[in-house]
Amino acid sequence: MNRNWRLLALTTVALYPAAAWAQQGQPGVDATRSTEQNSDPSKDIVVSASRSVLPPNALPMTIDIIDKQALDQQLAISGSVVDAVSALTPSFSPTRQKLSGAGETLRGRSPLYAINGIPQTTPLRDGSRDGYTIDGFFIDRVELIYGSNALQGVGGTGGIVNQVTVGAPRREGFSGRALVQGTADTDFHGEGLGGKVAGLLQYKAGRFDISAGAAYDKRGVFYDGEGRRVGLNLTQGETQDSRTTSLFARAGYAVTDTMRLDLIASRFELKGDGNYVAVAGNRLTGLPTSATRGNPPGHSAASRTESVALSLTDPNLGSGNFVSQIFWNRTRDTFGAELNPIATFQDPLIAPVGTLIDQSQNRSRKIGGKISYERAIPGFEALTAIVGFDALWDKTEQRLILTNRVWVPPAEFRSLAPFGQLNLALFDKVLRLSGGVRWENVRIRIPDYTTLATANRTSVKGGTPTFQDALFNGGVIVEPIHGVRAYASFAEGFTVPDVGRITRSVEEPGVEIDKFLDIAPIVSNNREIGVEVKRGPLDASTAYFWSSSNKGQLLIANAGGIFNVQRLRTEIQGLEINLGMRMPLPGTRVSIGYAHLSGRYDSNRPPDGIVDTDLDGTNISPDRLNLAASYDRGRWSARVQSQFYLSRTFKGRIRDPRNDFGGYTVVDGTIAYNTGAGTIYLAAQNLLDHFYIDYSSDTRLPNDNFSYFAGRGRTLTLGWDVRF
Repeated sequence: MNRNWRLLALTTVALYPAAAWAQQGQPGVDATRSTEQNSDPSKDIVVSASRSVLPPNALPMTIDIIDKQALDQQLAISGSVVDAVSALTPSFSPTRQKLSGAGETLRGRSPLYAINGIPQTTPLRDGSRDGYTIDGFFIDRVELIYGSNALQGVGGTGGIVNQVTVGAPRREGFSGRALVQGTADTDFHGEGLGGKVAGLLQYKAGRFDISAGAAYDKRGVFYDGEGRRVGLNLTQGETQDSRTTSLFARAGYAVTDTMRLDLIASRFELKGDGNYVAVAGNRLTGLPTSATRGNPPGHSAASRTESVALSLTDPNLGSGNFVSQIFWNRTRDTFGAELNPIATFQDPLIAPVGTLIDQSQNRSRKIGGKISYERAIPGFEALTAIVGFDALWDKTEQRLILTNRVWVPPAEFRSLAPFGQLNLALFDKVLRLSGGVRWENVRIRIPDYTTLATANRTSVKGGTPTFQDALFNGGVIVEPIHGVRAYASFAEGFTVPDVGRITRSVEEPGVEIDKFLDIAPIVSNNREIGVEVKRGPLDASTAYFWSSSNKGQLLIANAGGIFNVQRLRTEIQGLEINLGMRMPLPGTRVSIGYAHLSGRYDSNRPPDGIVDTDLDGTNISPDRLNLAASYDRGRWSARVQSQFYLSRTFKGRIRDPRNDFGGYTVVDGTIAYNTGAGTIYLAAQNLLDHFYIDYSSDTRLPNDNFSYFAGRGRTLTLGWDVRF
């Protein structure tokens, strides 16, 4: 341990005077709220996920931006957008380092992942693969909007993670980018080697432009801090021992000087290589799940997403901002099979109980459209109004593909939602008032179906339940001094529960979907107060929030290890503190971020509406402290960052002390040099090679030795990134 801390100190000294990657601040760790660190603080960034062209300081909510430079830096360290968001955002849970993001939360609730505003989540059967639908190479920035809200429609009870793809080329002729990198564990095991190549070519001629690119990423096996192979979750899927292919294309045409037509298409596929099987660990002795060479049964876990979107925008249509979009999205998520047959899939009519091996696959297709118009009211320019309409249709089913059985019936989802928003600026924008309403009209259509043998082959009468609700939001902002603002807000978020998990678990005869209350929607109420200071070298913020839902959604493991949904009252509250400071040494910046979260739910049967038990690690993240130091000047850039995940004891009427969390610390570092012919960078994840059990594994399934995963040990990435 002493050797590791000396290594950290030496690395900090080496990196601190030499460099940080991002010229713009980064969320959470750097506490920068949507303005460029090295530019005029009054210059605002438009956050497309907010559905408004008003600057972030005019919106009563917490908003963060991970800009392109900061994102590329984090991608060099960890390789994924999800890991980048988690590393920089204290109130985001630590990732599982798996393909599945089940249990990963923002402010204790599920975030809505979107690409250019297109929701990636399948609302009827959440496969938890929505964080892996495009390669980060094609992402220009990530917009984070914290807390429950209905800005992007169904979903986002914890917030919105909107990935904005690379924009149109700005200069005439050809331009582009190329990237080559290699990754290895600290001992350079041959099985742990990985590599990535990616390229983007862009062309602009007058009003027309086109962009096209591809990325290929081969990941080796992961090793923990003690040199063991990290265990595999064959069912949910892995990012290790996998191959990823991502394609991206964009064509645009400037119809007028302000109106623009864009067509964007992407295809992403991640597939496991299937070279390893899991080896059980031992929770009593602290031995983690590992892996050995082998051939798992069935098809390897995989995820495939295809998306096409057509948008027409004009920021100066009738002195207002017009945005319209139609999109099509299709996903196919394959879950792997295990060597030990899964109890839920057994059927004596097919094979003797305990011998049947099967695996499931989610198939989803969605189409939708969005339109909005925003402008100041003529004659009363201090009042800005937004009106719009969203529509979404989704069809999802989950099948057992080795025996061709239906596990989740093919359900159809439809959402129609008009909305309106007002923002009033008074006293030369010292005081702002905002408020709005969104009318959600949701219909779910489920046919008659029969559950699996392990759910008693129950015949369930289908139906078409509908839900309508008005979702309100309102807020006030006071900015008495330029760069100092305080705000308070209330917002309602709306989503549907994981209908697939509910319908496949019906065991009692006589159930009719139209009368099955567990399909009622989740409406979460989010209240927040905050203060932000952006003056001179200081960038600081603090926010306190609390949210509640009368019929929340908790994931509870059944006896077979499959997680089912329970609808219970939940209450969550938290505190976020961020502080960033530019230091006297030019180009140097230090930052600190802290998040405290607590959540409880009603565990009584029948429920009495009183929360009495802590949310466990499957449903809420630990408290966290982030520290970072960075430098960016001239040709050099560097950064060292740490995440301290603090210990937690879960309390309440129902708890298992084996799920208490001991805490751990992860330190990352990166250094880069611009040669003039591209940037060469070296990044290290888990720089101290610390051994730890990841948060998700440490706080759930205490009897499952196949789900006791260690975190990834020291991992080095060397790359070359050139723009032309």
